[in-house]
Amino acid sequence: MLEHEKEVWEQGFSLVAGIDEVGRGCLFGDVVAAAVILPQGYVLDGVNDSKKLSEKKRDALYEQIMSEALAVGVGIVDVDQIEAINIKQAARLAMKQAVEQLSQVPDYLLVDAEKVDLEIPQTAIIHGDALSQSIAAASIIAKVTRDRMCADWDEQYPEYGLAVHKGYATKHHREMLLRYGPTALHRKLFIRKVMAQLEEKKAQPQSEQLELDFI
Repeated sequence: MLEHEKEVWEQGFSLVAGIDEVGRGCLFGDVVAAAVILPQGYVLDGVNDSKKLSEKKRDALYEQIMSEALAVGVGIVDVDQIEAINIKQAARLAMKQAVEQLSQVPDYLLVDAEKVDLEIPQTAIIHGDALSQSIAAASIIAKVTRDRMCADWDEQYPEYGLAVHKGYATKHHREMLLRYGPTALHRKLFIRKVMAQLEEKKAQPQSEQLELDFI
């Protein structure tokens, strides 16, 4: 998990920030990004792609990272901005905001499969949250931050099950969308196709619906 960091350190860069985002594929809510600078040579035991960790492990690592990192920054882009500039640009904007929120200016960025719109040397790493400790740490910060936001949203809209599925297009979420319709925090461009599919399915005979569910 430190291979990419070591390559950058050997080039003379010391403040290496890992960058990742969470929520790009959701139907609901903001997209969140984090940037984390860990001390050079620091080893964070148990770190991995945040999606592969238990909630308990993520929470423990979140507290450790917040305590021991040199700097942590978080960027949040809301639903209105996502609608205005599209989700790819919104995710990149959240990443840029996260870097700008760091209390120390990084001299190199390791980014999960993206480019950050800043004049800082950087490398995009495919599946970076499973290959780079710094990116994995950012993934944990972003994931825990957004999950806690989902818990708050769940109190506002309890019927949708947001605390469980975090806004992703699960069967339960889609069924609740069909029953209650979208909220102000649903991404309209994302759910348009989903809602059309749900309405089409609802209009089909029961036998065809069962066949589609099986497929």
